[in-house]
Amino acid sequence: MKTEKPYNIKSISEYHTLLGIGKPQHPLISLINHEDIKNLTDERLKNKTYEFYTISRKINYEGTMKYGQHFYDFQEGAMVFHGPNQVIVSQLADNVNLQGWTLLIHPDFIRTYPLSLKISQFGFFSYAINEALHLSETESITIEDVMNTIRKEYSSSIDIYSQDILISQIEMLLNYCNRFYNRQFITRKAANSDLLISFEKLLSDYFQSENLTLKGIPSVQYFSSELNMSANYLADMLRSLTGQSTQQHIHEKLIEKAKEILTSTNMTASEIAYELGFEYPQSFSKLFKKKTGFTPLEFRQSFN
Repeated sequence: MKTEKPYNIKSISEYHTLLGIGKPQHPLISLINHEDIKNLTDERLKNKTYEFYTISRKINYEGTMKYGQHFYDFQEGAMVFHGPNQVIVSQLADNVNLQGWTLLIHPDFIRTYPLSLKISQFGFFSYAINEALHLSETESITIEDVMNTIRKEYSSSIDIYSQDILISQIEMLLNYCNRFYNRQFITRKAANSDLLISFEKLLSDYFQSENLTLKGIPSVQYFSSELNMSANYLADMLRSLTGQSTQQHIHEKLIEKAKEILTSTNMTASEIAYELGFEYPQSFSKLFKKKTGFTPLEFRQSFN
């Protein structure tokens, strides 16, 4: 079955036109009040990509929104984030009374500012679609306070300070969202603990099968795909529960397997390296020394 190609929305002005609202006050940044939207039925809006960042707070959202293979887990006032070129598939219910707002930021607006580099470090811009930010009542008040300052500045007359002020306010908004996302990892610890169990089982199964020799060392993307989530979300979840990233977990499992082979066989370090999926024996020895403080041979000799 042929997959329908998503419609690429190239500019903020084009997006305004599709939604049936007036032109943005600035071509590279816009703040849309959802109650002002006049058109949500255009077919191009149902399967789309943006060439800009979007930050949305969706209230009274009735319908579906899909990213990758999953749907957003919406609740009242949930926030969602999209980076450029991410595919969003959505279908609103009939006669929906959508409220809330969407902030649109073109990469060129922040291009010469430190935020241009920092924004890529906010993992929520690449999260799987069902990982929306669910705000508490107190957090909602904080977010709306920051948005009111952005709204006020956006609506003011443009001068030489406007861009600096708006970007500092946007950065404050993103910092708060980052704080609240980390809180969400804690309050949803039970659900994430189930994911941790699933991840550890996948990791163990991979190392106990012939996959290591046949397919090589598993990638972070392999596990995130198997668990139906983004690599960034998986890494953040694991760090919140274990203090280690996905890659660190993979390396720990490799070292554990290597120690097992070193103490139970006479295989050389090179043979073990190939057995574990390393392309070059030197890479294995370097990782083993870094993690244990010993070369593979020194570790084996310590048991003799």
